[in-house]
Amino acid sequence: MMFDSLNRHMLNPYSDTFVDAPNFARLAERSVTFDNFYAGSMPCMPARREMHTGRYNFLHRSWGPLEPFDDSMPAMLGAAGIHTHLASDHQHYWEDGGGTYHTRFTTWEFFRGQEGDPWKGHVGSHDPSAALGATLRGQDRVNRSYMTTEAEHTQTRTVDAGLHFLETNAEADRWMLQLELFDPHEPFFAPDRYREKYLAADAEGGLDWPPYRKVTESAEEVTHARNEYAALVSMCDHSLGRVLDFMDEHEMWDDTLLLVNTDHGFLLGERGWWGKSVQPWFNELVHLPMFLWDPRTAGRDRRRTALAQTIDIAPTLLGFFGLEPTED
Repeated sequence: MMFDSLNRHMLNPYSDTFVDAPNFARLAERSVTFDNFYAGSMPCMPARREMHTGRYNFLHRSWGPLEPFDDSMPAMLGAAGIHTHLASDHQHYWEDGGGTYHTRFTTWEFFRGQEGDPWKGHVGSHDPSAALGATLRGQDRVNRSYMTTEAEHTQTRTVDAGLHFLETNAEADRWMLQLELFDPHEPFFAPDRYREKYLAADAEGGLDWPPYRKVTESAEEVTHARNEYAALVSMCDHSLGRVLDFMDEHEMWDDTLLLVNTDHGFLLGERGWWGKSVQPWFNELVHLPMFLWDPRTAGRDRRRTALAQTIDIAPTLLGFFGLEPTED
């Protein structure tokens, strides 16, 4: 189960935080919490290339597709007869430069509407002369109008799909599900029941999509953005709880590996910055949360201080199915 832009220092297994996320605490009790897990390359597609290949992306390239010479872990699993499935609302998989990742899975499904995904068409919603950021924000306003309930939210629909795969295949063997959520990536769009934990009922119109630059906003605006992010993390926590509930109900802990991770963090005013990609790689961006339950070792409520990175995910999953990594 993968999240995007999930901040380690805002999860209670790692920090004394104001964010309400009881299921991450529950996960830590059921798994091994890694204290020194780091990004290799970022942002979105560079991190995903490392998850597929077990090789650093940043050494020779930035954003881009899987290369023809890349060995993809999901494809290797599939070639060995292991059914791999991707359920995600991460729209960058569909774009030029990202279009060769999801096809490495045996089956895949996507749920549209996140960020500025060009999903629903409203004539006049776009100014053709506007900058890209304004265009994305205009499309995001359109997309949100089709997600007026929590059930319609792309995160909910994606988790529904992941649970459907599990319900269909829980009694089967030799499968791997990548349940990948775009949240809590910006924009921080969460249903009211999560926002009410942190924001007054009339706190509409505040900053929920920070730009990638130095902070020039007031302390109140920074606090508002952090609260919008916290609300979305609480929604992610609820989604995590749905997966943990399923594993409990179907007694999957005896034979199913669970890995929960993220690609990178997100600066919410820390060190005077918003966002990612334009500032130095501060620990808020690259020191990441990661939790692992492996039924072979059955480590519960434990912590590991050994250094690990995104490149370690592919060989770990290959090894779980008894496969060896290739030389490269």
